[in-house]
Amino acid sequence: MGRIPLAWCLVLCCWGCLAPRGAQAEEHPFVRSPGNVTRARGLTGTLQCELRIQREPPEVVWLRDGQILELADSTQTQVPLGEDGQDDWKVVSKLRISSLRLSDAGRYQCAVVLGGQTFVSQPGYLGLEGLPYFLEEPEDRAVPADTPFNLSCRAQGPPEPVDLLWLQDAAPLAPAVGHGPQDSLRVPGLNRTSSFSCEAHNAKGVTTSRTATITVIPQRPRDLHLVSRWPTELEVAWTPGLSGIYPLTHCTLQAVLSDDGVGLWPGQPDPPEEPLTLQAAVPPHHLRLGSLYPHTSYHIRVSCTSSQGPSPWTHWLPVATPEGVPLGPPENVSAVRNGSQALVRWQEPKAPLQGTLLGYRLAYRSQDTPEVLMDIGLKREVTLELRGDRPVPNLTVCVAAYTAAGDGPWSLPVPLEPWRPVSEPPAPAFSWPWWYVLLGAVVAAACVLILALFLVHRRKKETRYGEVFEPTVERGELVVRYRVRKSYSRRTTEATLNSLGISEDLKEKLRDVMVDRHKVALGKTLGEGEFGAVMEGQLNQDDSILKVAVKTMKIAICTRSELEDFLSEAVCMKEFDHPNVMKLLGVCFQGSEREGFPAPVVILPFMKHGDLHSFLLYSRLGDQPMFLPTQMLVKFMTDIASGMEYLSTKRFIHRDLAARNCMLNENMSVCVADFGLSKKIYNGDYYRQGRIAKMPVKWIAIESLADRVYTSKSDVWSFGVTMWEIATRGQTPYPGVENSEIYDYLRQGNRLKQPADCLDGLYALMSRCWELNPRDRPSFSELREDLENTLKALPPAQEPDEILYVNMDEGGGHSEPRGAAGGAEPHTQPDPKDSCSCLTAAEVHPAGRYVLCPSTAPGPALPADRSSQAPPAQEDGV
Repeated sequence: MGRIPLAWCLVLCCWGCLAPRGAQAEEHPFVRSPGNVTRARGLTGTLQCELRIQREPPEVVWLRDGQILELADSTQTQVPLGEDGQDDWKVVSKLRISSLRLSDAGRYQCAVVLGGQTFVSQPGYLGLEGLPYFLEEPEDRAVPADTPFNLSCRAQGPPEPVDLLWLQDAAPLAPAVGHGPQDSLRVPGLNRTSSFSCEAHNAKGVTTSRTATITVIPQRPRDLHLVSRWPTELEVAWTPGLSGIYPLTHCTLQAVLSDDGVGLWPGQPDPPEEPLTLQAAVPPHHLRLGSLYPHTSYHIRVSCTSSQGPSPWTHWLPVATPEGVPLGPPENVSAVRNGSQALVRWQEPKAPLQGTLLGYRLAYRSQDTPEVLMDIGLKREVTLELRGDRPVPNLTVCVAAYTAAGDGPWSLPVPLEPWRPVSEPPAPAFSWPWWYVLLGAVVAAACVLILALFLVHRRKKETRYGEVFEPTVERGELVVRYRVRKSYSRRTTEATLNSLGISEDLKEKLRDVMVDRHKVALGKTLGEGEFGAVMEGQLNQDDSILKVAVKTMKIAICTRSELEDFLSEAVCMKEFDHPNVMKLLGVCFQGSEREGFPAPVVILPFMKHGDLHSFLLYSRLGDQPMFLPTQMLVKFMTDIASGMEYLSTKRFIHRDLAARNCMLNENMSVCVADFGLSKKIYNGDYYRQGRIAKMPVKWIAIESLADRVYTSKSDVWSFGVTMWEIATRGQTPYPGVENSEIYDYLRQGNRLKQPADCLDGLYALMSRCWELNPRDRPSFSELREDLENTLKALPPAQEPDEILYVNMDEGGGHSEPRGAAGGAEPHTQPDPKDSCSCLTAAEVHPAGRYVLCPSTAPGPALPADRSSQAPPAQEDGV
């Protein structure tokens, strides 16, 4: 509706005084007033009023708390009801409020003006309710050890009240007595790095905040002081602060010049832009700074570092190096006799003075006289008076510079020489023929270069289609023989496999798998990571061009056995044919075999909507959130179960089933992907157990965590976690539980909680997937049938009365860009035992048929009888 006319504003300004008369009139037009509506924050609210009149329909105005809604999103429908010339009208006005906020709550009414009289409907109330909404969440911090600090967390409803519960390392903290809601948590100090989060509780349920990591760093060092000093060196010491349970690894000292604050390392022609920084091993906690300027003021500070990070810097400490004696004697000392006088001259020392030059001292002696010392001052020449006209035999002179710290080294003794007139040397005759020699050499070199380029170009033309034109003489005639090349085409797949030494049996199986690299045209990059990249591409087939996704994987294939294992698994995957299983189109190589074994390139179908996890996240947290009905979510689950049923019949074990490894095609059907050749590694979702390769611990079955034993029933466990991901629209499983704590958390009987808007039947199906005994879990056939029956029993898709999405992501998920056909970070090396041949060599276990596949990391494979043992020691962190 547009802007309200000025007449409307004047009439409605006093509608309060006219409303009672209108309300008492016999012909009150409103037959339906806005009802009371309660909705959740972020959803769409709709209010409606209806009136019947016997004249031209007026314009209906909406009021909130007595104020006109000028920019209201309202629609007005007018339906004629009159018969036999009667002018009866039914008017329906609907007010739509998208993305409800707290400010939208209040009392709503409709108003019309009929015959100069204002009529107002009965009020309806729009209220908001839902899970708590966080206004402030705890943030990551670095705090010194054993130092108090505060954390803040604020949430609001409605409904109120909202109670906060703080958790440290996923364990609840007892609330302080008599302080009410704990918006601020006072922590007296920590000696180890910990995580903190808070839960907001109200009548509608619980919302969990983000998890903040509080890193414990060393305290600021104390008592930084100067121990001893020399003209070019300073020795300092300090006392380290507390560092918790983490020992100090080293301390860092910085020094800057006091005059301009720029660090200077003496001996360089220009001072560096950064301060002088030195590291000291600890203990002991002292350091000697060398190569400094003497008689110079510095400022120094120190910081100590543990495995958790550096401590705060100490305050700057002013220090100064003392003055030193000159390091070298005066230069170019000369002594010349002129009659009864001797003139002695010298220049300033080139070596550093190490202080302020105060003057020079001169010493002279002869064979018959003792040494005489003279203080010359700052002059650099002096005239000595000689006694008598006879020359003084063996007279020598030496000079030294001095500062406040003392005398520098003396120059070498210089003998007194008689004065001779200085004559200018004759100028050499100008010689110019060498210019001609240089010019001739340059011209000759240029001619040789031009001739060489001409011959190379000519030989290239002659050998374009053969090796060489070889002239010979036969029977007195000149004959040109031409040896043609064996092949003009580019290297084929057969030639590449032959050069790599692939067995004949495997080469026969690879005829339908290998693709000529030159038939694949690469386009823009869809995603890129440490382990590879996904690019858009085109595959030139015989009669068409197919849009594909090309995975360039940085897989370290070091032996021919690893290469054959990789290609054998590609043969196995090429045979998959199911609408809910990603089909492998082919494999080609990039790089030359001269550089080692080439890197494989996997060609997959192009998936328009990208991976399922990113799609769920964008639907909930993207720039334009959209509502996904339960029917669509159950359809996603059914597609995955159907694909996994097909893989289980093929005796293929996925080992990494998760929403991030399922793709959405253009028909919104889910395809199971990222098995075998194209596994991904996510820093937040995968955890490294000791020396074992990274594992997706929040999706993996409990028996697989203990023994690395994988069966189809361990895939069923992962499918239950994937169902929970879909039901929560992409939330991270086990919020508040660290990867290293998952095994103990599951062994204590804990499982994922039922999502807020999840059907009871769906959660019961998830819970069956998480049975401790693998034999008690359903098969994928049973799961598919149950999900299909659930989907059939659901009513047609419609917007629920209340739903609220809360961001409970802890930063563990790394999603791919939309449109990729798989992860941009493939597994570093496919497990050879994870291929088809691995399944046929399965060992029989009392709990069922198990497949024992060793990890890709170095180390022996685990035996089959370790299902009851605890998992290996886990590291802290990912």
